[in-house]
Amino acid sequence: MSRPELTGHASLFYNEKEARKYDSSSRMVGIQREITERAIELLKLPSNRPSFILDVGCGSGLSGQVLEEHGHVWVGCDVSRDMLNMANERIERKREEAMGEGDSSEDDSDNDMNDNNDSNNDFNNSKGGTEESSPGDLLHHDMGTGLPFRPASFDACISISALQWLCYSNTKEQIPKKRLTASSHHYTKGARAVLQFYPESSEHAILISECAAKVGFAGGIVVDYPNSTKAKKHYLVLSFERSYKAPQGLTGLEGALLNEGRSGSGGVRVADKDPRRAAGKKSRGPPRKKKGGGKTKEWILHKKETQRKKGKDTRKDTKFTGRKRPMRF
Repeated sequence: MSRPELTGHASLFYNEKEARKYDSSSRMVGIQREITERAIELLKLPSNRPSFILDVGCGSGLSGQVLEEHGHVWVGCDVSRDMLNMANERIERKREEAMGEGDSSEDDSDNDMNDNNDSNNDFNNSKGGTEESSPGDLLHHDMGTGLPFRPASFDACISISALQWLCYSNTKEQIPKKRLTASSHHYTKGARAVLQFYPESSEHAILISECAAKVGFAGGIVVDYPNSTKAKKHYLVLSFERSYKAPQGLTGLEGALLNEGRSGSGGVRVADKDPRRAAGKKSRGPPRKKKGGGKTKEWILHKKETQRKKGKDTRKDTKFTGRKRPMRF
């Protein structure tokens, strides 16, 4: 299966059908919850008060729901209106449930305490007004163009499975470096950001780290379960505190990244885990054709992937791709 980032803009990929499929998948809901819980753990938020958190690429609001369960207030932005519609349905449904509970509690109090009617009604009305307001709000916006918030608006920021979209360009105007450095001044002093993403290659991880250091962040990329193909997760953990160092991954290993800054400035740097490069050898280029002009399976797959990145229609890969026919027709 090809990466969804290669199919075009995120707002086109996450249409109404894909949004409902995403939101109704128990597997996807479980993964999003697990990642969000880990992001909250890495943020190390104060436990004595709620925090005001920005959720970049909030999607259908799965991560925002986890933030609410932890007692935080959040604002989510996403480029897909269909995903935001799903998130809005969840918020409205929760608001209606809260109003229903408020009405039932008001009726019970009227039946039990007739002598204190006025005071009870005032208390229930104020309680119902508090529960009616949702701890989450939504904004339709492309995170690659910057965010329309005042400086020092948020205590923290999270992003779940969205940052990698900025590494791809669908038009000439979309330059990954500019899009990755568009938003950096919306956080209070000492605020932290945890951005979980799925890099296609080590080059994407390096690009994201360099852009984070360029705008003044300190920290690094935390890699959980680096030796697992399915459980491996990348978290870009950032702070404006120059002395900040990102924690280690869940396995206790040093992981894929170092926290020392570039030129000792406390920024973000990526340690190359490619064994060929670590040994000082040049990495091999794209697959080559066979001697005599024959096309290998690796060459065909690489050629098709290149065509997909250019936005051209390309047939799907199957088990018959690159297979040599036993005889000519």
